Amino acid sequence: MTHVHPPGRSLPLEPNPALVRHAHERAQSVENRVADRITAFSGSMVFVYIHLAWFACWIGFGVEKNPYGLLTMIVSLEAIFLSTFVLISQNRADAKRQMIADQQWQTVREEDGQNENCSISRTSSSS
Repeated sequence: MTHVHPPGRSLPLEPNPALVRHAHERAQSVENRVADRITAFSGSMVFVYIHLAWFACWIGFGVEKNPYGLLTMIVSLEAIFLSTFVLISQNRADAKRQMIADQQWQTVREEDGQNENCSISRTSSSS
């Protein structure tokens, strides 16, 4: 008898072992952990809300007069660093995709080897 899951519920997916291994290797580096945390935070709505509040206070309390040269410089520097973290995130995603592709290629090679062995043994047994 098979177990039927209620509608809308599915079996939890097992993580890809190659990705688990990659995440473990990545977690060994302090730099990678810091970059991952910054990337996660800067890609969140909390980050947006903090900036909205910061800009509103900067302008509302008159921290500097128009045209906001210091604010522009700070935001420009932040943009430089954030773009670097975006690139780091893209590199991480590329590494994950490459790891999965390598694992799939290894599986294909193993299956080809098994298929060749099966066809050789069938040919030998029919002779």
